[in-house]
Amino acid sequence: MLHRSDRPMVSVCMAAYNGAAFIVEQISSILAQLAEGDELIVIDDCSQDETVELVQGIGDARIRLIRSERNNGYMRTFERAIALAEGDVIFLSDQDDVWLPGRVDRMIEALDDVELVVSNFGSFGGALTAVQARRLRAVDSTRWRRNIFWIWFGTRPYYGCCMAFRSDLRERILPFPSYLTETHDQWLGYVANADHSVRHLEQDTISRRIHDANSSKTGRSLGAILRARIMTGRAILEAFRRRVKA
Repeated sequence: MLHRSDRPMVSVCMAAYNGAAFIVEQISSILAQLAEGDELIVIDDCSQDETVELVQGIGDARIRLIRSERNNGYMRTFERAIALAEGDVIFLSDQDDVWLPGRVDRMIEALDDVELVVSNFGSFGGALTAVQARRLRAVDSTRWRRNIFWIWFGTRPYYGCCMAFRSDLRERILPFPSYLTETHDQWLGYVANADHSVRHLEQDTISRRIHDANSSKTGRSLGAILRARIMTGRAILEAFRRRVKA
């Protein structure tokens, strides 16, 4: 096990639901990079498979396994995990990816003078959509207004599984707006860009597993798209309301 020395405490927040097929591999890739005293918060959202038993069977004291009494969905599950995190740096994690070696140290270094870092990712198991295949560029890190617009438009790849942020940001991202029913990762992006405090890390730090359960679905109606745009537009206004005052 690693010893933290001068590195800040890390909290990893994972929302789990019916993840038995892949969750042990993902947790193994995370624990290999956590130091003694770091934590992995796994909130199980009423899984119907062996997810809980598999996580319990890992037997690592750094895992905080919490079982929800009812299914709350991934947005509220991540919100709860972030609220419980005790670390100085908070990572978000899906249950079915694989963290690449050196990810934690690389992301912490990138957070030196910003609130939020978002990296690129590699993939395996299936083909990416055209939007998923887009890459973040370091040069765009300080183009705050453009970032917010393209996140809202849906073509700036701000994925929660590729994010880490300072615990100070939690004061402005929590609680999530009550009307938000999706895209917690975009919400984080709006808040940090409104604060002018984001860094894009061009390196891949995770390998995303592409499979039927997480592949982007097509065929959304025009009405559903418009409702989502209005909802996230409201979130942008809220992000500016909560931003750090100069």
